[in-house]
Amino acid sequence: MKLTAQQLFAIGYSEGKAMGIALSISANQLAHLPVKDQLELLGKVIQDPAAFENDEVLLPLVKEFMKPINSVLELKTQALPYSIYGAEAIEQGALRQMETAMKLPITVAGALMPDAHQGYGLPIGGVLATRNAVIPYGVGVDIGCRMCMTIYDLPASLLEDQKEGFKKMLVNNTQFGQATFKKPKDHAIFERTEFKELGIVRSLKDRAWKQIGSSGGGNHFVEFGVVEITNTINEYNLAPGSYLAVLSHSGSRGLGANIARHYTNLAMELCKLPQEAKHLAWLDLTTEAGQGYWLAMNLAGDYASACHHQIHERMAIGLRATPLAMIENHHNFAWKEKDANGEEMIVHRKGATPAGKDVLGIIPGSMATPGFIVRGKGQAASINSASHGAGRTMSRTKAKETILPGHVDQFLKQAGVELIGSGLDEAPMAYKDIHQVMAAQQELVDVLGTFMPKIVRMCGDEKFKEVD
Repeated sequence: MKLTAQQLFAIGYSEGKAMGIALSISANQLAHLPVKDQLELLGKVIQDPAAFENDEVLLPLVKEFMKPINSVLELKTQALPYSIYGAEAIEQGALRQMETAMKLPITVAGALMPDAHQGYGLPIGGVLATRNAVIPYGVGVDIGCRMCMTIYDLPASLLEDQKEGFKKMLVNNTQFGQATFKKPKDHAIFERTEFKELGIVRSLKDRAWKQIGSSGGGNHFVEFGVVEITNTINEYNLAPGSYLAVLSHSGSRGLGANIARHYTNLAMELCKLPQEAKHLAWLDLTTEAGQGYWLAMNLAGDYASACHHQIHERMAIGLRATPLAMIENHHNFAWKEKDANGEEMIVHRKGATPAGKDVLGIIPGSMATPGFIVRGKGQAASINSASHGAGRTMSRTKAKETILPGHVDQFLKQAGVELIGSGLDEAPMAYKDIHQVMAAQQELVDVLGTFMPKIVRMCGDEKFKEVD
């Protein structure tokens, strides 16, 4: 079994040259050792590189760790306190990343949601409030990724009675991964001045136009399912009962990814931090770079919303019906909000979603477990936030290595779910128990209803196949 990047993350490594060197040494000079012994050795190197200066095998890694860095900003010696929800199901790597984020000199508050797991820089499920600074990797690569649901006054029984028709509707009206529509629909967002005034954004406009209305790969989906409203949703006059619904999950595609990459590199050049915190480099919002990122981030978020609206427009045409309601909420974003003293703070929600007082949202489970329609309670301890989903309990690599297609098929059959596309890394078993996640955040949201997937489309048209 090979040593993985995820295992190196867990012992303190971060993405970059040092990790690449460590993986190369593991695959070559240390390949004869058990993975456990490799991790122990590589962990000692990161803790005290000088102790291995005479080790020829480890010398390239030692040199990388001992490379002088100019003007490194110091972290606080003590992490600020922060709230943790569902701590018993959160891995140590995510807790370690959050502790580091709470030591940043710009940090004023933080919280960790019950779906949290290790990511890059800020953990997935991490909420971080800063003063007058934005962290591109605190937002994430898929800027403005979101959930969008439309609810119809159509009998849920149609999903079984006309299953093949609904499957065909998904295949004909959605595109995933690298696939795009032959004739993309235009959108007013392309008239935005940011496409003219921001160089990095201007260079991405043509690609963004080609990808609009499509979804990414990985955990992104479009699905038909059954909504059960248990509490009246007054905002839409939705009474308790069963409804047919469409739910989608996707983000800002190549536009957001390239904006994130460009400004993260810029932040890391301008803001030198210790190795364990380097991906938390920030941009001062009073600078041209900070303002540029803020404008580009908001554009990417609005573009992600436009993609969802086009997906749902196509579904509405196929259904020949007008939605009763549309509920939309996003994560991987930064908001300007006020603290208890009325001072402005920048709230990063990476894999977390707003749950301010009376704010509606959707918290999905997996392809074969229920999602929840929620109303935020506005809890200051969570910085008005809640989880964005169930959260992974298994890395993508581990899921592919350990989960069998037959087991997933059985799980889907028992749940009454029809699946189009997807890889084993998105199997329900790779995710935390959504019911436990929701139980851990009862003080953050009220549940108004549930959504149970019935016909799901993800990247690729064949189940459990790798897709570029």
